[in-house]
Amino acid sequence: MTPAKAASGVEEVLRVLEGRWKMVIIFHLFSNAVLRFSELERAIPAVSQKMLIQQLRELERDGIVERKAYPEVPPKVEYKLTAWGKALCPALDAFLQWAEKRPS
Repeated sequence: MTPAKAASGVEEVLRVLEGRWKMVIIFHLFSNAVLRFSELERAIPAVSQKMLIQQLRELERDGIVERKAYPEVPPKVEYKLTAWGKALCPALDAFLQWAEKRPS
Protein backbone atom coordinates (compact mmCIF):
# COMPACT_ATOMS: atom_id res chain seq x y z
CA MET A 1 0.00 0.00 0.00
CA THR A 2 1.35 3.39 -0.93
CA PRO A 3 1.41 6.33 1.51
CA ALA A 4 -1.10 8.17 -0.69
CA LYS A 5 -3.51 5.21 -0.71
CA ALA A 6 -3.15 4.77 3.06
CA ALA A 7 -3.80 8.46 3.67
CA SER A 8 -6.82 8.36 1.37
CA GLY A 9 -8.26 5.37 3.25
CA VAL A 10 -7.81 7.04 6.62
CA GLU A 11 -9.38 10.25 5.33
CA GLU A 12 -12.42 8.27 4.19
CA VAL A 13 -12.77 6.64 7.62
CA LEU A 14 -12.51 10.01 9.35
CA ARG A 15 -15.11 11.46 6.97
CA VAL A 16 -17.55 8.68 7.91
CA LEU A 17 -16.95 9.20 11.64
CA GLU A 18 -16.84 13.00 11.69
CA GLY A 19 -19.72 14.69 13.39
CA ARG A 20 -20.19 16.00 16.89
CA TRP A 21 -22.37 13.08 18.07
CA LYS A 22 -21.47 10.09 15.90
CA MET A 23 -18.87 8.61 18.24
CA VAL A 24 -21.19 9.04 21.23
CA ILE A 25 -23.97 7.26 19.34
CA ILE A 26 -21.63 4.46 18.28
CA PHE A 27 -20.35 3.92 21.84
CA HIS A 28 -23.91 3.77 23.18
CA LEU A 29 -24.73 1.16 20.54
CA PHE A 30 -21.58 -0.82 21.45
CA SER A 31 -22.91 -0.98 25.02
CA ASN A 32 -26.46 -1.91 24.01
CA ALA A 33 -27.35 -4.33 21.24
CA VAL A 34 -30.42 -2.34 20.21
CA LEU A 35 -31.65 1.11 21.27
CA ARG A 36 -34.88 2.86 20.48
CA PHE A 37 -34.69 6.45 19.28
CA SER A 38 -36.14 7.69 22.57
CA GLU A 39 -33.50 5.76 24.51
CA LEU A 40 -30.74 7.41 22.48
CA GLU A 41 -32.34 10.81 23.15
CA ARG A 42 -32.31 10.14 26.90
CA ALA A 43 -28.77 8.76 26.81
CA ILE A 44 -27.45 11.87 25.02
CA PRO A 45 -29.42 14.76 26.54
CA ALA A 46 -27.20 17.50 25.06
CA VAL A 47 -28.04 16.59 21.45
CA SER A 48 -31.09 18.09 19.77
CA GLN A 49 -33.64 15.76 18.19
CA LYS A 50 -32.87 17.22 14.76
CA MET A 51 -29.11 16.64 15.13
CA LEU A 52 -29.60 13.12 16.48
CA ILE A 53 -31.78 12.25 13.49
CA GLN A 54 -29.23 13.74 11.10
CA GLN A 55 -26.29 11.90 12.65
CA LEU A 56 -28.21 8.59 12.70
CA ARG A 57 -29.19 9.01 9.04
CA GLU A 58 -25.56 9.61 8.08
CA LEU A 59 -24.42 6.56 10.05
CA GLU A 60 -27.16 4.52 8.39
CA ARG A 61 -26.20 5.84 4.93
CA ASP A 62 -22.58 4.89 5.56
CA GLY A 63 -23.49 1.35 6.66
CA ILE A 64 -22.52 1.68 10.32
CA VAL A 65 -26.02 1.68 11.84
CA GLU A 66 -29.15 -0.24 10.90
CA ARG A 67 -32.57 1.33 11.42
CA LYS A 68 -35.73 -0.69 11.92
CA ALA A 69 -39.10 1.06 11.99
CA TYR A 70 -42.18 -0.74 13.28
CA PRO A 71 -45.62 0.16 11.88
CA GLU A 72 -47.08 1.20 15.25
CA VAL A 73 -48.68 4.22 16.82
CA PRO A 74 -46.75 5.85 18.36
CA PRO A 75 -43.90 5.00 16.00
CA LYS A 76 -41.25 2.63 17.29
CA VAL A 77 -37.81 2.94 15.71
CA GLU A 78 -34.79 0.90 16.78
CA TYR A 79 -31.12 1.28 15.93
CA LYS A 80 -28.28 -1.19 16.10
CA LEU A 81 -24.79 -1.47 14.73
CA THR A 82 -24.32 -3.41 11.52
CA ALA A 83 -21.62 -6.09 11.37
CA TRP A 84 -19.38 -3.48 9.74
CA GLY A 85 -20.19 -1.03 12.54
CA LYS A 86 -19.36 -3.66 15.19
CA ALA A 87 -16.03 -4.24 13.43
CA LEU A 88 -15.10 -0.67 14.45
CA CYS A 89 -14.73 -1.71 18.10
CA PRO A 90 -11.10 -2.95 17.93
CA ALA A 91 -10.05 0.10 15.90
CA LEU A 92 -11.66 2.49 18.39
CA ASP A 93 -10.09 0.58 21.29
CA ALA A 94 -6.70 1.06 19.58
CA PHE A 95 -7.43 4.81 19.30
CA LEU A 96 -8.24 4.94 23.03
CA GLN A 97 -5.04 3.10 23.94
CA TRP A 98 -3.06 5.44 21.69
CA ALA A 99 -4.69 8.50 23.29
CA GLU A 100 -3.84 7.23 26.80
CA LYS A 101 -0.14 7.20 25.83
CA ARG A 102 -0.13 10.87 24.87
CA PRO A 103 2.67 12.70 26.64
CA SER A 104 1.52 15.33 29.11
